[in-house]
Amino acid sequence: MRLFVGLDLPESIKTALLASMGGVANARWQTAEQLHLTLRFIGEVDRHTAADIAAALGRVNVRPFVAELGDPGLFDHRGRIDTLWVGVRPAEALTQMAKSVNAALSSAGVPPDSRAFLPHITIARGRSMIGATAWPQSPIPRLTWQVDGFALFESRMGKDGSDYTILARWPQAASLSL
Repeated sequence: MRLFVGLDLPESIKTALLASMGGVANARWQTAEQLHLTLRFIGEVDRHTAADIAAALGRVNVRPFVAELGDPGLFDHRGRIDTLWVGVRPAEALTQMAKSVNAALSSAGVPPDSRAFLPHITIARGRSMIGATAWPQSPIPRLTWQVDGFALFESRMGKDGSDYTILARWPQAASLSL
């Protein structure tokens, strides 16, 4: 199982992000079902470890807060832009949530992540995107939403990118479908 912990987004946020897509040649735009904010990528684990991870995540104390879409950005690899994204604020609240998730994952035997956490939602990926520095053509709306939990996702590679399935949500009563 290939797992990550993240935030599922409300439909209003997904709709606004979908409206910002376009104008970049060779970009593989995310679908509504693929839009999320990753708190921590875990990677491949067996079902036993997945159950341990779910149990540990169930102990994370979630303090609700209001999140807001932020500025657009990009990641590059060796000088080539390969990811377009939209930032999410407040970074402090999201960073604290990510730290709590990381602590829980450590208690389940998941090695720590060495990468710095930058709260963002990936919008597009591509190896040779043309026009990426001019994206988006219009400003991203500063929409807000209530964050009161997170989810454990399974990622499966498909012909059109990754397909995501939510295995459990917290703090709501989670029926784990491992």
